[in-house]
Amino acid sequence: MQKDPQQEIQRDAVLADAEREHHNGQVATPVGNSTALQELPGAEETPFPPVSQASPLTDQSSLAECVVPYRQELMLRGKSNYTVTCFLSDLKMFSDFVGPDTPVGRLSKENLTDWLVKLKYGSGHTAAPKTMARRVTFLKNFFSWLASANAIREDPAASLTLERPLPPLPELLFAEEVHALLEAASEDPRCQCLVYLVLFAGLKKEEVMRLRLHHIDLTDPREPLVTVQFPASTGKQHRERRLPLPPEFANIFRSYQQQYHVGDEVFKCTDRNLNYILARAVKAAEIKKRVTLQLLRDTFAVEQLRSGVSPEALREKLGLSDEAWLESREKYRRLAFPK
Repeated sequence: MQKDPQQEIQRDAVLADAEREHHNGQVATPVGNSTALQELPGAEETPFPPVSQASPLTDQSSLAECVVPYRQELMLRGKSNYTVTCFLSDLKMFSDFVGPDTPVGRLSKENLTDWLVKLKYGSGHTAAPKTMARRVTFLKNFFSWLASANAIREDPAASLTLERPLPPLPELLFAEEVHALLEAASEDPRCQCLVYLVLFAGLKKEEVMRLRLHHIDLTDPREPLVTVQFPASTGKQHRERRLPLPPEFANIFRSYQQQYHVGDEVFKCTDRNLNYILARAVKAAEIKKRVTLQLLRDTFAVEQLRSGVSPEALREKLGLSDEAWLESREKYRRLAFPK
């Protein structure tokens, strides 16, 4: 069965938003070929029992029989505990509506839309768009998984349309604000090292946290390099990217090593500590905007596009998958070349 890449990319974008936002759970109601959405209370995050091996599913398997293998699938895909909890909660609600003993092969698009309509008009809540869209994401994720496992012949959720507004654009730093931040960061080599890695190499906060001493290459002080390795959970553990840094980073990093006695871990602290380190520099620079490490990464991406780097080359530098890149590409295009 042919899958719609655009819908898959949109689903992953919604899921990423849901993991970041942790809104209350909500539901969607199809209207024609689009989907209107309504809010329901979200699930609390709970620990999960150990993963167990389930028998192969068929079109006669009940929804109740899908719970364990679906949880296993989500966990093997590296989904967060929050996402697993929400999707399993969605599955329970859907099962309660159509009956937990209903064979998956008998479920149709009408069953899905009837459930969504009931949730839409029976909740009485105002919908928050991101979490509402996650309800459709669950349906598409669950039935796409069943189809890929050959448990069903046709995906009843395939034609559900996921519509979501473009997220608001971040307010980037002006050139003078970047200069002020660099000046403030220069008072502390740890902060300066952090700012350079994100502002001039585009690292994610979690990538900064995973840096080890051997990832910093100062063999040629005129061309410092940082190596970012993909964690095993991404399925890209055999890939890495090497990113150049400005020449002055070599002296900055040596000062940081000497003053902070850096061992194997480049930043031996929590991710919250990284936020505090940056916040102090932002305050000293008297910048009134909300400045985060993600904003510095966004600034890096936009400057790369403005300097002539191709979108595909930028995607590689940022280490984004094809799915994550689609929405990010539009965001960076709008920031770099506003109409």
